[in-house]
Amino acid sequence: MDTDRLLAHVSRFWDEEILPTLTEFIRIPNESPHFDRDWAAAGHMERAVGLVTDWIAARGLPGVTVEVLRAEGRTPLILAEVPGDRPEVVLVYGHIDKQPPMTGWREGLGPWSPVLDGEGRLYGRGGADDGYAVFAAMAVAAALRAAGLPHATLRLLVECSEESGSPDLPHYLQAHGDRFGDPSLVICLDSGCGNYDQVWGTTSLRGLVSGTLQVEVATEGVHSGIAGGIVPSPARILRLLLDRLEDPATGALRPPELSVAVPPARRAQAEAAAAVLGADVHRFCPLLEGVQPERSDPTALLLRNAWEPTLTLTAQEGLPPPAKGGNVLLPGLKVAYSLRIPPTLPVAEAAAAVRRVLEADPPHGARVRVTAGGQPGWEAPPMAPWLEQALAAGSREFFGREACFFGVGGSIPFMHLMGERFPAAQFLITGVLGPHANAHGPNEFLHVPYAKRLTCALVRVVAAHRAALEA
Repeated sequence: MDTDRLLAHVSRFWDEEILPTLTEFIRIPNESPHFDRDWAAAGHMERAVGLVTDWIAARGLPGVTVEVLRAEGRTPLILAEVPGDRPEVVLVYGHIDKQPPMTGWREGLGPWSPVLDGEGRLYGRGGADDGYAVFAAMAVAAALRAAGLPHATLRLLVECSEESGSPDLPHYLQAHGDRFGDPSLVICLDSGCGNYDQVWGTTSLRGLVSGTLQVEVATEGVHSGIAGGIVPSPARILRLLLDRLEDPATGALRPPELSVAVPPARRAQAEAAAAVLGADVHRFCPLLEGVQPERSDPTALLLRNAWEPTLTLTAQEGLPPPAKGGNVLLPGLKVAYSLRIPPTLPVAEAAAAVRRVLEADPPHGARVRVTAGGQPGWEAPPMAPWLEQALAAGSREFFGREACFFGVGGSIPFMHLMGERFPAAQFLITGVLGPHANAHGPNEFLHVPYAKRLTCALVRVVAAHRAALEA
């Protein structure tokens, strides 16, 4: 199948076969279990699972099987297979659980109200992160079959707890490990792209240490005029402790145990990506007018996001809203933090460093309590020549530009698990979360024209994988 025919076939498949069902998928408020503790009773997870599995079965591809693995008290896992002419396995990953709605959606948009605008942006929660993945994977299979291109066995793994940190995935890998095979290629469709103009490969993902920091100084709140200057302020103690972790002027993390040396190859990739993106490295962020990014150099920003540790406070407890706040020196404060760590830094070492720094010698003898847990990061193994060449060719064919590679600041628990379990496999991590797509936030959208061309590039990759098996 030539480039034009393949693009026409995939575009038609998306328009006729995918978008009607993906639109219905967005309507399902299938929040991940961390956000919806009553997910089983709510039934949204079962609706999403049923919609996806019915759609796969209805495509009518010869030999395709789809099943739902279940375990008591756990979210289900979808496993589908498209048989190939060889037993080797290409494992394709996606997830169908979603982040919560979030506020701030523009007028006419909403998390569960899909809208496809005139530029091909499909708005709604979960379309880009990551409901599109299973549909795109089946579009790849359909295109290969339509073109008569041989391919290895395609195995789709679709989980339902990724947005909660994938707590159920290790169970299924342990209980049904033989069902996943020993893939020679793993494709994860849950990552991002620097723009919508070329294929982007993710080379690394940061790890995560998250938890809470609680400061207590008194048994109850006291009039600030009476206690101020006598009782130490918990807010001031909180600032002192956080400043142990983070330089407030630069945002750099102070403990040396939280940093690693950036590999030269990853630095070179960041430089190449920065040359493509320029100021667009940060322009997709919704900065207020006049607000500047943390660094001025695009390469420095990419490396800071992908390889440097960064701290974010994500929630607080103990402060009333301004309208309800009286003149009271509060007895304590509690904040939740999210500390992104370099891809290769062991998460246990990072968590231990956080606790040591925050708990040592508390100011004024305040009671300080720290919780710390996390998820490991991941760095891709060296890319085989056939895969590098297939990505380059696919990007040139369907976008007219070279493929680009960069590290991503977020985490995908699946990747660390797969990297440990299948150390000899090749890994392609890519996705559709580009500028302004805003996964996890308001106004999330899927850039449909990009998704179509990326699907075509994936067809070339899977076909090249099959050819490499013969080499």
